[in-house]
Amino acid sequence: MAETTSGAGPAIRATLPKGFRGAEQGWPELHRIPHPPHRLPLLGDVLGTDRRAPVQDSMRYARQLGPIFRRKAFGKEFVFVWGGEPAADMADESRFAKHVGLGVANLRPVAGDGLFTAYNHEPNWQLAHDVLAPGFSREAMAGYHPMMLAVAGRLTDHWDRELAAGRAVDVPGDMTKLTLETIARTGFGHDFGSFERPRLHPFVTAMVGTLTYAQRLNTVPSPLAPYLLRGASRRNEADIAYLNRTVDDLVRDRRASGDGGVGDLLDRMLETAHPETGERLSAENVRRQVITFLVAGHETTSGALSFALHYLSRHPEVAARARAEVDAVWGDTEVPGYDQVAKLRYVRRVLDEALRLWPTAPAFAREAREDTVLAGEHPMRRGAWALVLTAMLHRDPEVWGPDAERFDPDRFDPKAVRSRAPHTFKPFGTGARACIGRQFALHEATLVLGLLLRRYDLRPDPEYRLRVTERLTLMPEGLRLHLERRTVTAGAAAAAAFDEAPSELRCPVHGAGD
Repeated sequence: MAETTSGAGPAIRATLPKGFRGAEQGWPELHRIPHPPHRLPLLGDVLGTDRRAPVQDSMRYARQLGPIFRRKAFGKEFVFVWGGEPAADMADESRFAKHVGLGVANLRPVAGDGLFTAYNHEPNWQLAHDVLAPGFSREAMAGYHPMMLAVAGRLTDHWDRELAAGRAVDVPGDMTKLTLETIARTGFGHDFGSFERPRLHPFVTAMVGTLTYAQRLNTVPSPLAPYLLRGASRRNEADIAYLNRTVDDLVRDRRASGDGGVGDLLDRMLETAHPETGERLSAENVRRQVITFLVAGHETTSGALSFALHYLSRHPEVAARARAEVDAVWGDTEVPGYDQVAKLRYVRRVLDEALRLWPTAPAFAREAREDTVLAGEHPMRRGAWALVLTAMLHRDPEVWGPDAERFDPDRFDPKAVRSRAPHTFKPFGTGARACIGRQFALHEATLVLGLLLRRYDLRPDPEYRLRVTERLTLMPEGLRLHLERRTVTAGAAAAAAFDEAPSELRCPVHGAGD
């Protein structure tokens, strides 16, 4: 990626990423794809846009323009896809591959060739994937479960104190603390002490800063960025330096302790060779992978939990049904076991439905491996790419029905899942480069929702209206909930209240057992 430099630290990108191709270069019949009205020369489709909410802007245009559309910003065209048919087409791994789009490329100064930000041709992606994949096996996940429970206990202790003081809880802030501590403890044996701090850990502040800055770069003409974002650039350099120092200290402590063989993600990064080639991750790549997991491993999960808790508070009938399932499945067991979490079928549906409406990673980019025709209609040259707008794919009325905007966990009943076309639910991306930690995130989030439902009744602020903040990922803004401690003990009555018959556990993306 072409960058200017300032001293020893990373600086503002003065040009687009190396090899960037606008849609005008890759789509021979671009003129057939609709775009917003009132386009201005040079500036493009900027009238009426909100620079702070580009995803929600694009969702608004998607509703107006249809399942494939384009937007122009500062002389460059971008194509968006969200209809079920073209999105499924782009999920075909034989014809399309991951494209590192602008937002992701803007994170390369901090994450480099980490799993999320690597270009397809960079060898460290496959090496890291093969080395780390066993860290998300069923055996490894069962080993993480006690640590997830311990961190969840710190959350409920904190919420008990807030309840005793008569205060509403800060849902996004507390979910961020929870998920950061969970990935730090389970993956790297580190404790940030988030729940003992009055404010978010500086690591979170620096992480949010880098994500926000990466998004801002997308809204500023590249030649002007060094001038318009000079102050933001200096803050971003400081944020990246802090993230690097934090991770370097974490790795140094592990090496100094001699605690090899613990089997967590950091241990695998430092000690494991590729099973076939014998290659190991370099020290620089270890740093990039740790940052990738700490950031991606908690940012998206905290958003998913926050949206799910919002909808549970607004739909007491759904919360009651989910709570009855928890009581029936877990009974009086004080500490649920690993296998008991997967039995929370309805709680998982609540989570999936929240991810449907607000996928915290709201889009992913795909590029053509060879010249092709998208959905039998739009020719694309090799290397041409488009953004799959997940937040609108999940609202396609042809897939989800005319009430697609309504919150309804029964959309993920096994019969409903079987009736839908594949590749219509993509909260974790698609293909070989889909999120490696998705099962970790889903287990953690289902466990936490079960624990919170069993312990509390959730009461919303009647004046609150959902606002979504964007920093490459999505998060509810200003969401606070009031709590009431439950007084009913789980048991036979609760089990009787939950009348759902056991069903086959199916992946909502593909099918049974996936």
